Amino acid sequence: MINIDDPSKVETTWPLWRLGFRPFFLAGAALAVLLIPYWLTLWYYPELINRPFWSPVIPLWWHPHEMLFGFAMAIVAGFTLTAVQTWTGQPGLKGWPLAGLFSLWLGARLVLMLPYAIPLWLPALLDTSFLLLTAARLGWSIWRVRQWRNAAFPLLLTLAALLNLLSYWALYQRDMVLASTLWQGMIWWMALLITFVGGRVIPFFTAVRLKLPKADPIRALDWVLFSALAVLALDALFSVLPEPLWRATLLLAGGLQLVRQSRWHGHKTRGEPLLWSLHLSYLCITVTLLALAITGSDEVAQRQLLHLLALGAIGGMCLAMIARVSLGHTGHNLYEGPWMAPAFAMVLSAALVRSLLPLWLPVHTELWHWLAGTLWCGAFALFLWHYSGLLSRPRLDGRPG
Repeated sequence: MINIDDPSKVETTWPLWRLGFRPFFLAGAALAVLLIPYWLTLWYYPELINRPFWSPVIPLWWHPHEMLFGFAMAIVAGFTLTAVQTWTGQPGLKGWPLAGLFSLWLGARLVLMLPYAIPLWLPALLDTSFLLLTAARLGWSIWRVRQWRNAAFPLLLTLAALLNLLSYWALYQRDMVLASTLWQGMIWWMALLITFVGGRVIPFFTAVRLKLPKADPIRALDWVLFSALAVLALDALFSVLPEPLWRATLLLAGGLQLVRQSRWHGHKTRGEPLLWSLHLSYLCITVTLLALAITGSDEVAQRQLLHLLALGAIGGMCLAMIARVSLGHTGHNLYEGPWMAPAFAMVLSAALVRSLLPLWLPVHTELWHWLAGTLWCGAFALFLWHYSGLLSRPRLDGRPG
């Protein structure tokens, strides 16, 4: 990485605010650990929760909203605010501006948990400002060097801000049908983002570590795949596709994902947790696409399989990337860091338990939910155990970041 900062200024900044990955990865992982047991307790044992705590928030709205716009968006923001410095050579967000941006994200999370009849415009304003300012910062760095190939990131974050604002409107109107539609659209939004980013980093990381030739992308295949995923996201929002065309689009996207990933040498990564975790998390997108195409209009199967995408692809990719990025950007050797293989296995196991076992043995659904939740929390707790100190200390090599 090019040293594009003034060390005399960077060294006076508290390490937590030296680059975006530090506060957002830590807080995102902490949120992942805290939210799931709270949600499961609320769902199965509501008498243990003080219900006015939720006024005027509906718990059924809060759970998917906070997993997508709280947990996942924290990881997305931390990754993109860090990566854009490497992409563009422009200084990354740090110091008080970074702390201010993080405060918007954290403020929205806290306000939604207050035991008061808060006006919903307040968390909506905080959340939307966080996403739009993150998009603006990315856009500014990209525009400065005219690096248009990365312009998709601020555009996608702007779209996410709009969907988030609509989700607050759905809560205000008590329209859970609209809210559910928005959640499904956001899950496919995340699948598109992971497909876009994964196609860049997974084959590159694999080729470098295993000393193999990197597979060049097939541009036509990629654009058809991106388009198919965008169509699925739009259909989740507007329900425009008849079922046969919807299933054909799922099959097309799933088949293209298989072809794409088969060129990345994933079968050779067995001994490298930082690699197989990426490959298996990405594979969850493919499996979900094909499984949805097979099950068709079975709404129960659809709801369960979307959790394979949410936990396996989104959660798994988030954990794999924050483990890797945290090591690289703090000056540690990538392959001599903490042993995270158990955590990667746990989050992927949580995805399988949560999505497949309720379909196989629905009578034990509560058990599967608690088992998946335990595995999920354990995975991100291991990250916090190994990485909290690392993320709150200066880089080993004394360089900025």
